[in-house]
Order: sequence, then structure tokens, then C-alpha cells
Amino acid sequence: MADEPLVLGIETSCDETGVGIVRGHTLLADAVASSVDEHARFGGVVPEVASRAHLEAMVPTIQRALKEAGVAASDLDGIAVTAGPGLAGALLVGVSAAKAYAYALGKPLYGVNHLASHICVDQLEHGPLPEPTMALLVSGGHSSLLLAPDITSDVRPLGSTIDDAAGEAFDKVARVLNLGFPGGPVIDRIAREGDPDAIAFPRGLTGPRDAAYDFSFSGLKTAVARWIEAKRAAGEEVPVADVSASFQEAVVDVLTRKAVRACKDEGVEHLMIGGGVAANSRLRAMAERRCEDAGLTLRVPRPKLCTDNGAMVAALGAEMVARGRSASAWDLSADSSLPVTDPHVPDPNGHAHSHGHSHDHVHELSRKNLYA
Repeated sequence: MADEPLVLGIETSCDETGVGIVRGHTLLADAVASSVDEHARFGGVVPEVASRAHLEAMVPTIQRALKEAGVAASDLDGIAVTAGPGLAGALLVGVSAAKAYAYALGKPLYGVNHLASHICVDQLEHGPLPEPTMALLVSGGHSSLLLAPDITSDVRPLGSTIDDAAGEAFDKVARVLNLGFPGGPVIDRIAREGDPDAIAFPRGLTGPRDAAYDFSFSGLKTAVARWIEAKRAAGEEVPVADVSASFQEAVVDVLTRKAVRACKDEGVEHLMIGGGVAANSRLRAMAERRCEDAGLTLRVPRPKLCTDNGAMVAALGAEMVARGRSASAWDLSADSSLPVTDPHVPDPNGHAHSHGHSHDHVHELSRKNLYA
């Protein structure tokens, strides 16, 4: 146990301030401060509000995580932080905090990719990732199919959303149905009372000439909105449960169908599903059935680890340390459009750091561990 890297991860890409502490593949602490209630009245995330909330929550959340894990900051082997993609201002708060702690503690800094972190978090639940891993990531900002031969250095995008991500579509449909924000959990709950076959909503990009692994939910969202408008214009009551169930079914059908197809085409035997929408109960159930039919092993972390959290960042950071990947430079910047092909942002001078050795990019003064 003791020789496994102990890493603290900071996640601030959107509206959750997440701080996680991981030892190897073991989760020790997962502290989250959410500003979702502050955004609800606007019907979506307001970047400036999110950044300010991260700033206020950062130090207390880090202290809570250290206490929960029962470790001192000086015990850490590294600090990992989401460097992108995400909201620029929100990311900057996390990156600045990570630099401050890493500098003061004399620890290496690892700027990691938000999407790669969503894949890596599954190690905390189901052990080491198979190589390669096929990952379907579905959240408010992303719907992606990724092939990861090595989560620390080789992540390949097979397909992504060309317009609205799945989570965005849930939020927008919830708004039309007056169900509030965020839309995912409430639609999931209401859909259980409805008939998924009640309304034949379109399945985007599923034609023979369409991109095999890309996603489009904009047309579906518009179709749902028009259907609801027509009902209201005719003075009829909108069957909210049936609309929710039929819409959800259309999204989940496309996501799982494309993911299973990608596994078969690439000869991969495992499918990992991550991101906030992976908490959706219908997505889990359909993925399970389709993977079973196709002879695939499904890996889905528990719902709390699917939404944005610090544990996923710490998990990827621990993997970086364990595999001796080079730490990030002190001029690490937040990159709101960091490509998934960059699982982390290494020091361009390429200093590799092996676990347990001194880190030559760490400032001499900071070796005294100001936070001892």
C-alpha cells in the first residue's frame, strides 16, 4: 500500500469544486462543493458565478478532503488538476490553487485532461483499466466515443457530438417541460412513470451514410419542443412522463447502439461509460442489456463518480505518477479546449519524475514544505 502514489486531485471545469485524494487505485476522500443552486435561477451555468464559487470553496474543500483521508498535505506525492477542457475562468481557479499548493509543498504538479479523468475514475471502482479501453463519455458538455490504449498517453477520439451534447439536450427538454435545472435527474425520475414507446422521436445520425460514431441531439431536442408546442397550441395537456420517457429512450438508444458497434468494430471486449449522464438509470440498463447480448463487459462507476469530481482527477494523477510520466511545468495554463488526445500537459522540457525521487522542477525554497 505505502509504495502506491498518494495524489490529491482538483476539479473545477464547470460548477462543481471537487477535491479527491487517491492512493494508487484506492479512493480515500471525495469532497465536493456544488454551486448548482446558484445557477438554477438562470437555467444554466453562469461562468462568472461558477468561478467565484470555486474561489470561495477551494481551501475549505481541500481541508475537508485531507481530513477525510486522514493524511497531511506533506504526505502527498503529487497534486493533479484539471487543465481543460472546461470553462476558462473556472479552470483557472483550480490550476492556480494546484500550483500554489504544489509550490508550497514542494510536490510535482500534473495538469490533466477532464475527459481522460472521467475514464480513469473507473479504476477506483473496478480496478486497473483494460488496455485498450473503449469509453463512452456523456455529460452536459460532451458526448464522445474514445479508444484508450493507454490512459496516460494515448487516447483516440472515434466520434463526438456535432451539436448539443446529451446532457445539454436533457437540460433543454426539461426547460421546455418546465421541470427546472439540471434536467437529467428529473427527466430520469419522471420517465419511470412514462411509456418509452409513446412517441416516435428521431434518432440522430443513425442512417447508413451518417458518421458511424458521431452524435447529434439538436434535431431530437427541436422535435420534442415542436411536439410539445403542437399539443399546447391544440389546448391539450402535455403527457410529461411519456414525453420524458420517449425522449430519454431516443438518446439512450443512439448512445448505446453506437458504443457497442464501436467495440465490435475495434475488437475491444470492454465498454466503460462515464460522465454525468452515465448516472442515468435507463442508460445503465440498456447498456447492460446490449453489452450482454454482444458478449461485452460493461464498466460503469457508481453515480457519484460519474459526475464531475476531484477523485477522477486524483485517479489520473496517481496513474501519471505510477507510470513515471513527466510532471507539468510551473507555467501550466488552463486550456478551455484541451484536446482529449492530450491526457495530460507535460513539462515541455520533459523532466520525467519517478515516484519517490526528488523532483528537479520543484523550486528549492519550496522543499522546506511551507504547509508541513
